[in-house]
Amino acid sequence: MDIRSEARIPFARSTVFATLRDDLAKLLPYLSNVRSIEVRSRRDDGPIAEIVNEWHGGGDIPGPLRAVLGEAALSWADHARWDASAFRCAWRTETRALQGAVQSHGENAFHEAGPDATRVEFKGQLEVDAKKIRGVPGFLASTVGRSVEEFLVSKVQANLLETARAVEKYLSRA
Repeated sequence: MDIRSEARIPFARSTVFATLRDDLAKLLPYLSNVRSIEVRSRRDDGPIAEIVNEWHGGGDIPGPLRAVLGEAALSWADHARWDASAFRCAWRTETRALQGAVQSHGENAFHEAGPDATRVEFKGQLEVDAKKIRGVPGFLASTVGRSVEEFLVSKVQANLLETARAVEKYLSRA
């Protein structure tokens, strides 16, 4: 299923790109459903930065419910290849819950939208193989898979827009 979202941020493309690449954890006060973001690894080679961030969600979920769901259901690793020469970021996500059943990847493109504005285009794919989800009967796998995809894509698209707004709020504070 396609992931598609777009946001306009009233700051220069180089500033928006660098903020998302280098200062992601500083956006936490503006992200309602993210509890933490940890850089697991980073390798820089000229204009290319390969970064693995560990995200911990559930900030908008009450503590007792988070305990029931478990940390795995609310965490994921984001593997990103940032290309500063092309203003693009190729990414893939590794979920902790439903491991092996969810595949997600895509690319974010940063376009100039005026002298001090950026249009960020988020494009990706998310696929769920419900046959790999324990407890899902084979005859229901396609229906369950499609429902999980629709739910996850709606959450991802909303989170991408919230992240863009977080960049705007973070940069506006200065």
